[in-house]
Amino acid sequence: MEGLFIEYKDPLFGIIIFFALLFTISFFSYWWGRFKTKEDEKSLDRFIKNFHSLPTERELDDILSSSTLSLKSLYLLATSYIQKGDFEKSIEIYTAILDKELSTDDRKETMFLLGQSYLKAGFLERSKELFLEILSRHPRTPSALQFLLIIYEKLRDFEKAKEVLEPLDELDMQVAKDSMYLNIVSMQYDINLASDEKVQKIITWYQNNHQLGYMIFEYLFKQAPALAWKNLDQSLCERISDILWNLESHQLDLDIISSNAYLRELYSAKGLVNTASSSSIFELDVLINLQSKGYQEADLQFEYLCNECKQVFPFSFHRCPNCLGIDTVQNEMLLTKSRFETNLSFT
Repeated sequence: MEGLFIEYKDPLFGIIIFFALLFTISFFSYWWGRFKTKEDEKSLDRFIKNFHSLPTERELDDILSSSTLSLKSLYLLATSYIQKGDFEKSIEIYTAILDKELSTDDRKETMFLLGQSYLKAGFLERSKELFLEILSRHPRTPSALQFLLIIYEKLRDFEKAKEVLEPLDELDMQVAKDSMYLNIVSMQYDINLASDEKVQKIITWYQNNHQLGYMIFEYLFKQAPALAWKNLDQSLCERISDILWNLESHQLDLDIISSNAYLRELYSAKGLVNTASSSSIFELDVLINLQSKGYQEADLQFEYLCNECKQVFPFSFHRCPNCLGIDTVQNEMLLTKSRFETNLSFT
């Protein structure tokens, strides 16, 4: 009979007790986690139901002075203000959160969100200080380094921005395109270079790298249209359609236009040449047909899509305002009615 029982001194007895305790702890941890998650969701639902619209100034002050709302609820409220474009309110909320007792990770996340809000609100110096503070405590934070790079770029402190690329590279982040972009931008803003020197340096750079084509030719067609045509990468013609469309008639190179099928269609659609009778691109085909019938009140406008995040903007960009991707712009043609502007004198 004694053989059926395991003595408490037997090693097997200890192993059984260990796994029993492990199972018990895991069981209670799992169900406690489920319980807390449901409680947080209920708290969040109650919070959302309280506000069919964003709280008033007084209601917001009451919310921030009380300690009844969870951190998740406060983050949700700050995000709602950001979506409405009210960055000052989101800054107020994140600042109030930082006054609370927070874990290291929650404090880091809140500082990061506050830095982003300062950046979106245009407070570049405050945003810079926050990201530098994050990096002083958590040096291996690629996202903070990337936002610091953006801030230095906006401040036109290109040397500092280039310095940020080094730790990003050490963290195995892709920095080649950022490096090229900063080289070109810093060249454009270099007060020690004459305009002609900048143009020549940028042309040489493009011939060696064949990157950042939209940005390069936008600059060249503004600064030196004749040289832009001479060095035009014709594989980019469709991508820079908006730049080419908006050129004045005296800035055109008719020899190059006549030798390129797409350019013949583009400028026939605009009515500046008559060398194409149709186009495979719907918008251009419509305009060519209207031009052939003498109707000149139609025009093209452009909107701009980011190939990375797929956001659409009414203006062109070199770095996406949403995802911060470089050289991701793609223009989309829109048929519209011509708008004739007349300069009015008030004297």
